Amino acid sequence: MDDLRIRDRMEIEACLFRYVRGVDRRNWDLVRSAYHTDAFDDHGNYKGDIDGFIASLIKRHATIEQSMHVVSNLTIDFTGPDSAVMEAYFITHQRISPEAGDARLAYLRGAPIAPDQAVETEVIGRYVDRMTRKDGAWRIAHRTVVFEVFRGQPAPAGGGLSDRWALSRRDGNDPIEVALRG
Repeated sequence: MDDLRIRDRMEIEACLFRYVRGVDRRNWDLVRSAYHTDAFDDHGNYKGDIDGFIASLIKRHATIEQSMHVVSNLTIDFTGPDSAVMEAYFITHQRISPEAGDARLAYLRGAPIAPDQAVETEVIGRYVDRMTRKDGAWRIAHRTVVFEVFRGQPAPAGGGLSDRWALSRRDGNDPIEVALRG
């Protein structure tokens, strides 16, 4: 593999990692930076342009207390000098706040839940992305999210976490964001 394709692969991987960090940290500018402005996203319940996708994320994540995407099995097949198809497996864990109210019920598929209880979800699937390079930047032109498994269950109180541990935050003060600010 020549050095240019290695660099292209690294830039495509970095694009995917910007997307998942952006979603998990609620950094919508970072999410947007993974897409071309005219991109299309087929994300299950949302299918459309990126402005609409970002708006749907903001609304949906307003009551998601914790979010973690784990990506792996990344393959990139170049289809031209400035185009590629990328497939990446993902597992997403999210904790839906009791503030989501009855919206939590859609995640449970009939399991009983207390009014003050959060819901934990796990989604397993794949991103199938058509990537293109425009103006020197590799970004997503078209994404299809392929769903394999969906699970939801009532969450234990406090998420089973200790307040003595460094905990994930989604308000701009996560340990990674603090470290990056120096």
